[in-house]
Amino acid sequence: MAVPEADRRRTRDRPAVVPPVRPRVPLRKVFRVASVACGIQFGWALQLSLLTPYVQELGIPHAFASVIWLCGPISGFFVQPLVGHMSDRCTSKFGRRRPFIVAGAASIIVAVVIIGYAADIGWLFGDRNRGEVKVAAICAFVVGFWLLDVANNVTQGPCRALLADLTGNDQRRNRVANAYFSLFMAVGNILGYATGSYSGWFKIFTFTVTSACDANCANLKSAFFLDIAFIAITTYISISATDELPLNHGSSHLHEQMPEQSSHAEEAFFWELFGTFKYLSRPIWVILLVTSLTWIGWFPFLLYDTDWMGRDIYGGEPNEGKNYNLGVSMGAFGLMLNSVLLGTTSLLMEILCRKLGSGVVWGISNIMMSLCFVLMIIISYIANNMDKVGDNLPPNGLVAAAVVVFAILGIPLAITYSVPYALISTRIESLGLGQGLSMGVLNLAIVIPQIVVSLGSGPLDQLFGGSNSPALAVAAVAAFVGGLIAILAIPRSRPIKSRGHQ
Repeated sequence: MAVPEADRRRTRDRPAVVPPVRPRVPLRKVFRVASVACGIQFGWALQLSLLTPYVQELGIPHAFASVIWLCGPISGFFVQPLVGHMSDRCTSKFGRRRPFIVAGAASIIVAVVIIGYAADIGWLFGDRNRGEVKVAAICAFVVGFWLLDVANNVTQGPCRALLADLTGNDQRRNRVANAYFSLFMAVGNILGYATGSYSGWFKIFTFTVTSACDANCANLKSAFFLDIAFIAITTYISISATDELPLNHGSSHLHEQMPEQSSHAEEAFFWELFGTFKYLSRPIWVILLVTSLTWIGWFPFLLYDTDWMGRDIYGGEPNEGKNYNLGVSMGAFGLMLNSVLLGTTSLLMEILCRKLGSGVVWGISNIMMSLCFVLMIIISYIANNMDKVGDNLPPNGLVAAAVVVFAILGIPLAITYSVPYALISTRIESLGLGQGLSMGVLNLAIVIPQIVVSLGSGPLDQLFGGSNSPALAVAAVAAFVGGLIAILAIPRSRPIKSRGHQ
């Protein structure tokens, strides 16, 4: 059905909800605001390195382990755009973004406690025999995991939007702010993966070992206690860095934008969110397309990185011998090196984008990512067709090659965590959207591919004997195509900044 011209014009020309004008914020304060990414990513690193093996130890088959990760994309699909929309309009005296950042951090703490004690909760509800499917523990884990992903989305979206608020329409400062965010994500990754690769935390936190929770389970529980302390510290540093001015109740913009508060605000929001798609310019659509292809590439790797090392390289299986756990620990070590390169690349981000252009940098990084996935498939093939050495362990050279590939992937990961956000936050200004909702639009291009990958990668791998190589092959193709599109179709010129221009 055609949209009436009057409604089209009213939607297009509707004034944006904008914060009060504030002085230029020093970059050192922007740096502190971005520090909350360190705490968030510390927890993510623990998830990515430990939880896929952990859910299989609880008894969930490999083919369905990826379905557990559906909660992230689904919560991101609904929660982050809605939270962004609400934070754009929040009139709290503490500011628009900071109340959501604090609420999200508190929810993360609750969630990791539930996940860490999932086995103990299952024991209370009748789980007893090791090696069997622990139904009650799985239910507790899923509840905690869904809450954790919701909380991460509640925290991360407003933090990205706050960085955009503080840097305004200055594209260079916006890239610098997102590079800071990426740098802190790298630091969080390094600390998180280092924590995940150490298997002796339960010896320090001895109370974590219980009848229901053996050494591996207690180690994960102990690591999450460290996560609680870390997220509390970084959240405080972030929200105390600078005063966030409240939204002006008397603004005429606000009254025109929100003529009445009703119980149908959420329905109106989702209609508004999807209704904006028809007004997106071609460069924005290209950014969203490349973002989708990029995350089709990343998500299989993020799902199965340590599991790939345990299964495909070390030839192990969960709960069967030591090879799998050795592989998971080596994978966490590789991801720690990955984070070192992620942080180094973040420091060089502004120089690279200024000299080559953001689209070219993004495209090259995607092609590099694609080649790394191809190398992982080749390494898997070699590992599956060669004799193992003592104790059925893979040769050191093969393990070293896998770790090097993990490390190199930190370079394109830094670009993924930074460049798309800087591109979208400046180019979407012409639509009159708030920065929170802008992050929500980009987030849709991230989570929809993740839902597809979560549903399809496990069954696809199972068709090929449980190997992770088929999902990596799809990832390599998607990343390569996304890289070509970014190089050829994302313009280097600065976007037009006039609000309302179409």
